Amino acid sequence: MEDLIVIYCKNTQSYKDVKVGSSVLEIYESFGLKMPSLLCCAKVNNKTESLGFRCYRPKDIEFIDMSDASGMRTYVRSLCFVLSKAVWDLFPEVDINIQFPISRGYYCDLTGFVGNLGEEDIARIEDRMRFIIAQNFPFETYSDQTTSVVALFRSHKKEEKAQLLESVGNVYSSYNVLDGHIDHYYGDLLPSSGMLYLFKLEKYDEGLLLRVPSMDNPQVLQVLVKQDKMMRVFKEHLELNRVLGMMNVADLNLAHRAGTIPILIKVAEALQEKVIAKIAEEIAAKFSQGLRLILISGPSSSGKTTFFKRLQIQLLTNCIRPVGISLDDYFLDREHTPKDEAGNYDFESLYAIDLDLFNKDLKKILKGEKVALPTFDFLTGKRIYKGNEIELQDNTVLIMEGIHALNPAFLPDIDPDASYKIYVSALTSISLDNHNWIPTTDNRLIRRIIRDYNFRKYSAKETIDRWSSVRAGEDKWIFPFQENADAMFNSAMLYELAALRSFAEPILSEVMPCDAAYAEARRLLRFLSYFSHIDINELPNSSLLREFLGGSSFNY
Repeated sequence: MEDLIVIYCKNTQSYKDVKVGSSVLEIYESFGLKMPSLLCCAKVNNKTESLGFRCYRPKDIEFIDMSDASGMRTYVRSLCFVLSKAVWDLFPEVDINIQFPISRGYYCDLTGFVGNLGEEDIARIEDRMRFIIAQNFPFETYSDQTTSVVALFRSHKKEEKAQLLESVGNVYSSYNVLDGHIDHYYGDLLPSSGMLYLFKLEKYDEGLLLRVPSMDNPQVLQVLVKQDKMMRVFKEHLELNRVLGMMNVADLNLAHRAGTIPILIKVAEALQEKVIAKIAEEIAAKFSQGLRLILISGPSSSGKTTFFKRLQIQLLTNCIRPVGISLDDYFLDREHTPKDEAGNYDFESLYAIDLDLFNKDLKKILKGEKVALPTFDFLTGKRIYKGNEIELQDNTVLIMEGIHALNPAFLPDIDPDASYKIYVSALTSISLDNHNWIPTTDNRLIRRIIRDYNFRKYSAKETIDRWSSVRAGEDKWIFPFQENADAMFNSAMLYELAALRSFAEPILSEVMPCDAAYAEARRLLRFLSYFSHIDINELPNSSLLREFLGGSSFNY
């Protein structure tokens, strides 16, 4: 008689006996499930596992397709492995650098490529990828002593992977193989290349863009949205990284061992102050031509508040006195607030703001009139007037910070050229290695987890549970308008994840295995484990990171 174990399927809320040692994929097939899109991985006892993971004891399993962030990560990771192999097959002396997400795809350049990368070269790479997919090669994962894995990577001229594994210091490490091509990916892969069904390569800037399916509709590619301004910001920071020799996390860890982190911190902080000063000077030049309105927008935990405070200081050095008004005070009364699909009040909606009143007041303010400002009482859900007034003087400029600040529908009656618009975000430019980028959303999520825990008394579980809703609001109300900015400020610093690690780890470790957030907490903990701990004593009190860690000289 066969040994059986009981599996509880969260998707169907049903139980089934399966053979001991069955893989996740085999268990999925035994339940007769049909996911809306490609099955990519599963949460097994709230841990994200590959479809090849085998179960030897009773488990709770939730099967995950491409409509889930974990599933999409698995798909894209597998696609990147195929891209890496295709380049290796065609250009053995060239390595592809998968650098950062942009334009709803992933920007890549080729190190060691002779000449300019052209359309024909990209077409050859894409054709080779399709050949590899058609062969349905298995994605294989092996584990060995780290010394052996490091030697293997060095023999394949993958020094940055070897250095990273050495710097982490684990006794054993894993590596991946695709038809003889050796690589290392920091997460699960699909069982085989043949499961990949949709992608496209396009010429983009000096490199190429890997386009991937949409999470909303995995049967179509993400719509390509050109982001030239953001591209310039990324390239500027990558150039500084090259000058500093800080392209990958291994470089950062080696700098920690060499004792040069304090210099890197000073350079990163000085760069941010330099950019803020430049923005202030641009505003000052336009101020002399009549500019009186500055708009600041950006996603959650991008550091908008500290940027705002540091910009105020730089404006004062240009003899301009900034004054601000809060958009929260223009919320509609609670009974008129729109609701989302779940029936909850949607305070992130543009239409949660009394646009008519706000635009009416704003026009008066910009004309130099004295205006009575409302105050929103969050307890009663109503606007009240407490006698607060605002009146611009000859040397003052109005600054507004909010998620809708770059949306043209927010200020329909204001000439776009009459304002200076700034987009703030944490655009992470350092990578784990050449084939494993660091998502900018992970950077912001870790910041938010620390800030929420320290200053808002939210657990990591609560912050993670809310994150998908926050991201949905950003996708709808912020990201479509970021290219409207006159200036972009990158609040990410190349050393910061190493600085955040000591704060984030104990908070994330509080998430219990029974919590749905456990898989994400575990993923973030594993990700942070690649960074060496660094001391934050070198951080100045005005550092943007202090907004999340504490110890800032600014009041929040």
